[in-house]
Formats: sequence, structure tokens, C-alpha cells
Amino acid sequence: MDHSGHGMNMDLPPFTLGRGLEFSADPFFLIGCVVALVLYAYGVLRLRGRGDGWPVNRIIFFVLGVLSIALVMCTGLNDYGMVMFSVHMVQHMVISMVSPILLLLGAPITLALRALPVAGRDRTGPRELLLKLLHSRYMKIITHPAFTIPLFIASLYALYFTPLFDFLMESKTGHIAMMVHFLAVGLVFFWPIMGVDPGPHRPGYVMRMLELFAGMPFHAFFGIALMMASQPMVKAYENPPASLGIDALSDQSVAGGIAWAFSEIPSVLVLIALVFQWYRSEQRTAKRSDRAADRDGDQELKAYNAYLASLQARGQ
Repeated sequence: MDHSGHGMNMDLPPFTLGRGLEFSADPFFLIGCVVALVLYAYGVLRLRGRGDGWPVNRIIFFVLGVLSIALVMCTGLNDYGMVMFSVHMVQHMVISMVSPILLLLGAPITLALRALPVAGRDRTGPRELLLKLLHSRYMKIITHPAFTIPLFIASLYALYFTPLFDFLMESKTGHIAMMVHFLAVGLVFFWPIMGVDPGPHRPGYVMRMLELFAGMPFHAFFGIALMMASQPMVKAYENPPASLGIDALSDQSVAGGIAWAFSEIPSVLVLIALVFQWYRSEQRTAKRSDRAADRDGDQELKAYNAYLASLQARGQ
């Protein structure tokens, strides 16, 4: 279906799950998803070609992350999202909170650093450029919680409660730019928290949990504000097409409920992942300590045996 022009001009039948999941690709996101999968597969095959392994669970997470983007941007959900606030909110929540978490669990930066060849002395290749970017001041700023948390919050309030949202919804390009923004905000917010890929900002586990929960109350308040409103708060959705058979205020209330629910579910998933990472980190630290203790014990035993041998030699 054509997304050009204002979304309110689209004449769609009443929404059903079947219609929402019909294939209806946005070319920009379809090409992006295919390119992401091809590049990731190339990296994995390159590693395996030289005899190195790559965890299967990371492949699964990354593929699911790409498919989650395709689900909301290359199906009927994208068409209905132009005229139904509730469906748009599903798109927003998935692409800003579910997709980034899954993509980051796939460790794409680590894969790239391992798969890309070293350019050689005094030469700059893709791997060197990636390392330079990771260590740049720009990356230190955009992954710092003082930047990511306000950005995460502003992406809700400053977008939906100002004329900016209506302006972006006027065109296909604006809609794509908004969805790319949601994805980018999700990635920079969750990247330091997940801690799977290397990055300039790598806090401890307690700090990561605090960062995770710092933005979530604002997310919940945003959902509650939509649910409690007595009139439509976003002009782009205040006059839904009659063919949909929906009430704008009721649909807005559903959208608020979706936003509120999504502030909880991904947070719990990330928290579980963090606790698991923390446990594994403690296990590795304990093993290293045990090995160090064993080495120290062996050295003490050797020293003691040497001392006994010296006493015996002197006695003889």
C-alpha cells in the first residue's frame, strides 16, 4: 500500500491480526533487514572458514532482532500504523525496545571486529575505522547515561506532545526517519546496559540496572497520560477513517496501555540477562582465583620440598 501523502487519507478495512501480518514491505526497511542478515552471515562464515567458532545463541538473537523489525515495518502493521495510534504504538515499542535488545544480544560489533581483517602497519581499513569510531569522543557522548536517558525520555514526550509528530507523519520519508530514530535511540540506550559488545561506556552491573530503571517510570507515565486523557492528544490520529470503525479516544487509550506494558516487559528481560551475565562473570572470576590459588599452592609446595631437600643435603 502507498504511504505517500498524509496517513489519514489511507482507506483500510477494520484491523485484524491476519491483515496486520500480511506482507506489505517498506522498501527502505526491507533492504536494510536483508543487508543486515547478509553482513552478519558473512561475518559468521568468515570466522568459521578460518576455524573459529561463533555462538549459535548469538546468531538466533540477531536474526530474531532483524525479523522483529521486518514484522512491524514490512507487514500490514506498517499500513495500519499510519491511521491507528494503537498499531503505531506497537511499531514504536517493538522497534525501540525489543529489536535493539535482540540485536545487541547478537553482538554484531564483536563479530565485525573478529571477522574484519587487520589492515596492516600504517594502513586504515574497515576494522581500524570501526575501532576509531568506538574510541571516539562522539561515541563516549552518545552512549553516556547523561545523554541516553534524556534522549530516551524526550523521544516520547517531545515527539508525541509537540507538532513534530504530525509533521513527520505527513510524508513517507518523515515516517521512515521517525522509525529509524526510534531504533537508533533504543540501540544507544541499551548498548551500555547490555554490555555484550565493547563500547566506550561500560558501567558495573549495579549501575547498569540503575540506568535501565531510570527511564522506565517516564515510559509508564507516558502510557498512563494517554490512557487517562479525555481528548485525542495527537492530531494525526484524531480523525481515523470511517472504514476502520474505531473511536479515536478508545484507540488512544489502547495505545497508552501498550506503551505502559512495554515499559515493563523488556525491562524484565534485560534484567534477567544482566543477572545471568553477572553470575557468569562471578563464576569466571572465581575460577581465575582458584587457578591462581592452585598455582601459588604449587609454588609453595615446590619451595617447601626444595627446603627439605636442602636440609637433607646438609645433614648428609
